Amino acid sequence: MYSPEQENISTTASTKVPVKYGELIVLGYNGSLPNGDRGRRKSRFALCKRPKSNGVKPSTVHIACSPQAAKAISNKDQHSISYTLSRAQTVVVEYTQDSNTDMFQIGRSTESPIDFVVTDTVAGSQSNADTQSVQSTISRFACRIMCQRTPPYTARIYAAGFDSSKNIFLGEKAAKWKTCDAQMDGLTTNGVLVMHPRTGFTQDSKPGVWREISVCGNVFTLRETRSAQQRGKMVETESQELVDGSLVDLCGATLLWRTAEGLSRTPTLKHLEALRQEINAARPQCPVGFNTLAFPSMRRKDTPDEKQPWVYLQCGHVHGYHDWGNHREEREGREGRQRECPMCRAKGPYVPLWLGCEAGFYVDAAPPTHAFNPCGHVCSDKTAAFWSQIPLPHGTHTFHAACPFCAQQLTGEQGFVRLIFQGPLD
Repeated sequence: MYSPEQENISTTASTKVPVKYGELIVLGYNGSLPNGDRGRRKSRFALCKRPKSNGVKPSTVHIACSPQAAKAISNKDQHSISYTLSRAQTVVVEYTQDSNTDMFQIGRSTESPIDFVVTDTVAGSQSNADTQSVQSTISRFACRIMCQRTPPYTARIYAAGFDSSKNIFLGEKAAKWKTCDAQMDGLTTNGVLVMHPRTGFTQDSKPGVWREISVCGNVFTLRETRSAQQRGKMVETESQELVDGSLVDLCGATLLWRTAEGLSRTPTLKHLEALRQEINAARPQCPVGFNTLAFPSMRRKDTPDEKQPWVYLQCGHVHGYHDWGNHREEREGREGRQRECPMCRAKGPYVPLWLGCEAGFYVDAAPPTHAFNPCGHVCSDKTAAFWSQIPLPHGTHTFHAACPFCAQQLTGEQGFVRLIFQGPLD
């Protein structure tokens, strides 16, 4: 269930393991989609070397096309990007095969050109039913990633993806312009934003600056609002090359890029399972009921069981579930918003603890000692500290830190709390 599906992978006749360029992991899911991963719709997607290259690169530019001429070029059996300047004039850029790259496309569409189908992430949602009523802001053909087929297997990102007719259309209202070398470029409606962390994806990582990527892969400062007509300033010193830990925001879902090398340093699910068993082996106790607490198996991660540890998020004291200090007005809901901790009298939310099961979000392999506030997802100290400082795009013009395992906005002074377990009394 948790291992990334190995679809879309080239294997040679001699059972050779295909080269993995990297993986895209959707923020807000704890190891799989709520109703399970299916086909091209899943919480993580491995980009592997294809048996035959399918990359493309720009070739002929047709400048003053009438709509009819533009349509004729677009109808040819090859990739093209059309930039509509006015009703009478369109610029069409033809693309030709590039044997040095593999192309992977991401978007909301379930049409065949899309390799990885991504839908809007709803914070804290437990099932796909929770996401159905949302009007999507993710583009049907949101972006494309080109991976170099030879070492160092560089991955480059571009806004917009080619549709079933192998075309990208930028209509009259889309932001577009002529570049200094007489080429065309443009931005998609809600844009594709990228942030590269400073010092890579390690325990020393610090957030970088969010930028917008154009259709031709150029880097720009952000527009005033997500879909504003006016583009930002070009940032020539920065690149569209993805690095380990790069974040890609599609306006409705944020993806984390992990390189194959980065993933080789990441804790495995086996390691996370060993850490879970280690915590349980220490037999932590509830200081009120004196019952032994245990994190449930990583496969069970939605309904609390009787041994489930709960935490007072204001102070970090870990208990079993009990009614102590649950004031009458809050008893109607199982998770009272303001509960008083029996150990230190601090008042705050009282929530069940859940282990973070998506290993790709961890910046180190240290034990799970800290919990995000307010959701109760547990991970290592450095992992909690890293995600608590990352401003993730939310809506069309705001940013906030969120739990990577469920996408809930972080609250409290730090956004996370150190857990205080009580050991057995015997």
